[in-house]
Amino acid sequence: MIVITAPTGNIGRQLLTRLLESAPAAGEELRVVVRDPDRLPDEVRGRVEVVTGSHAEPAVLDRAFEGADAVFWLVPPDASLTPRQAYSGFSRPAVSALAAHGVGQVVGVSALGRGTAVADSAGLVTASLAMDDLIAGTGVGYRALACPSFFENLLEETASIREKGVFTDNVDADRKAPRVAVADIAAVAAGLLLDRSWTGSDSVPVLGPQDLSPNDLAQIMTEQLGRPVRYERQPFDELSATLVGYGLNEAFVQGIVDMKRAKDAGLDAGVARTPATASPTTFEQWCAQTLRPALLA
Repeated sequence: MIVITAPTGNIGRQLLTRLLESAPAAGEELRVVVRDPDRLPDEVRGRVEVVTGSHAEPAVLDRAFEGADAVFWLVPPDASLTPRQAYSGFSRPAVSALAAHGVGQVVGVSALGRGTAVADSAGLVTASLAMDDLIAGTGVGYRALACPSFFENLLEETASIREKGVFTDNVDADRKAPRVAVADIAAVAAGLLLDRSWTGSDSVPVLGPQDLSPNDLAQIMTEQLGRPVRYERQPFDELSATLVGYGLNEAFVQGIVDMKRAKDAGLDAGVARTPATASPTTFEQWCAQTLRPALLA
């Protein structure tokens, strides 16, 4: 039995699709934890066991983890909390439930940066790494998917790209860093969840096929979309003021700003790209398959 949390999110949706293709042949049953089962496609609801509720709730986790062999763990960050509360605080009930039900393996979504000079001051990333330590401390087999920034982050800026030909971030325009499509993260997660041979605790970097700077992204989007696209760097204090103005917890906002500062200082650049850490989807492919349809919608 494989349990999938956050099955309607960007990664969870694609993971569930992959597992529905592979798990039955491997003799695996699937169970999902979801607040609103109506968000699951009809064809999915008929093929998985559904536990309704939040995976922050002990009672929900007791039902979800009973008889489970492996769990996909993804924390939906809550901007009303501090970073530590949002990650480790959210995960503490799961830590208890994993031990109580003898779950053997957990695959979690985390971040790059462990071992770098800025890892302890990287805001949300620091909180995510602390969550990894919390889960690994149970003795469960744990694989933390160490991810850089997602291509899908750009979907939040479709209106600006469509209307003004501009996207923003807070890092230097020429700062090259790995970037990844969520489909590639889902593929790695599926492979690990279907594999019962691994034990112990480790991180699994998922780095995409190449490092790209914001200027590289702008050039590729210009070519792929057939319209000029440029990058504008947003000052950190402007980012902070904007997010606080939206009503987010100030400590969480500081966590976002600290993460962005750390990325600008090379947080994501500490892992070598090898055949084991690279993933296949190029930014050109992602623009054609995902960004262009979103701009036309």
